[in-house]
Amino acid sequence: MPKINGNEIRPGYTLEHDGGLWVAVKVNHVKPGKGGAFAQVELKNLRNGTKLNERFRSEDKVERTRLEQKDQQFLYQAGDMLVVMDNDTFEQVELPADLLGDRRPFLQDGMTVTVEYYGEEALNMRIPQKVTCKIVETEPVVKGQTATSSYKPAILDNGVRIMVPPFVGTDEDIVVDTETFEYSERA
Repeated sequence: MPKINGNEIRPGYTLEHDGGLWVAVKVNHVKPGKGGAFAQVELKNLRNGTKLNERFRSEDKVERTRLEQKDQQFLYQAGDMLVVMDNDTFEQVELPADLLGDRRPFLQDGMTVTVEYYGEEALNMRIPQKVTCKIVETEPVVKGQTATSSYKPAILDNGVRIMVPPFVGTDEDIVVDTETFEYSERA
């Protein structure tokens, strides 16, 4: 594993630190008036989700790990496990549903997901950033209200509540950003 200096840490880097695997969430480079510069890094544990704030000076060496990313197809959910299939070997693997966190409702049958592995251990699962969903309930369209930039609440077919523009009605397909949980565009 390559070692990097503390000032080379960037958001998204996976690090081996204090006997655990951590991902850098936020990195703030600080140059105080007195003393040496350092990087204030917010780390998130990939195994249990705990957070840690750590200071790394430029002379500190940190072990950077690379996670193997595999595109896999989601097949179905069995209890609290998600069954995915490797697109190359067609091997089916069960993964815990909590790898997706709060993005779980946007997972759809047949969707291609990216699973990050450390050896044989699955640590993270990502779904596409934009997903098409159907609106099952919202307020009716009111004529003349499209000029204002106000949004109205809507419930999607997966049960998630989001805010949509006033011109969008019930039974319409829309594209939702799965990172921000916001309306993106009509499908």
